[in-house]
Amino acid sequence: MGEVHEGGCHCGAVRYRVAGALEDVAHCHCSVCRRVTGGLLVTWATVRCEDFQWLLGTPQRYDSSASCVRYFCSRCGAHMALTTDLSPESIDITITTLDAPEQVQPRRHIWTDSRLPWVHLDEQLPGEPGETL
Repeated sequence: MGEVHEGGCHCGAVRYRVAGALEDVAHCHCSVCRRVTGGLLVTWATVRCEDFQWLLGTPQRYDSSASCVRYFCSRCGAHMALTTDLSPESIDITITTLDAPEQVQPRRHIWTDSRLPWVHLDEQLPGEPGETL
């Protein structure tokens, strides 16, 4: 069996599993991610939709733009995933909701044009002004 990653929300009402590789891990600095999470940035891991499944509970969905849907726990508010029409074959998960986030290594920064000027994190990683996947 290949890689398996599990995760979920803070209260345990929603759980998920990824049976495959975390293909792209990036720190996102966009203003939408900051506002919906209340964080300085969000670190996402991209996985193939066919490798992802919700195990427990049903997350709430929030259409944060015409092309992006975000998934969160309606009980504790944890933001766990997003899908975008720009990449319909994949789903992005927040690495901090993984059971073992310490095993995941970010590889780049995206939306650096929106980066808060006083945030300094993993500055040796390459950065992109927008997302260019």
